[in-house]
Amino acid sequence: MAFKVFSRLSAVTFRLKSPPPAACSALSSGCGLTVEHDRRNRRFTVAPPGSGAEPAVLLYRFTGEKEVDLMSTFVPETFRGRGVAALLSQAAMDFLSEENLKARVSCWYIKKYIKNNPQRSYDQRVIA
Repeated sequence: MAFKVFSRLSAVTFRLKSPPPAACSALSSGCGLTVEHDRRNRRFTVAPPGSGAEPAVLLYRFTGEKEVDLMSTFVPETFRGRGVAALLSQAAMDFLSEENLKARVSCWYIKKYIKNNPQRSYDQRVIA
């Protein structure tokens, strides 16, 4: 399944390894979700398809040259229970790998996502 990630410089197709099934099953029109990466504001977002509703957001901050803190996720109530936070978390973890970054994880949900989706690449990126 392909998702687009946008930076201030370019848009690239972002392939999620195995998106959560709930992300597509609860959404209409064949899972037309787009994960956007706003590097300038250090956040990933997913907007509900076909609406002007508030987007789901994952925030991070740089704490060192090659180190970030994955601070928080927020999914609006009307958009919850559909795997959107998992999509954001996976996009953030893939960003760490692509950019060769390490992360401290402050967000309880991202910690849960990593625990429920064990991958060696994730373990190598997370600072205990």
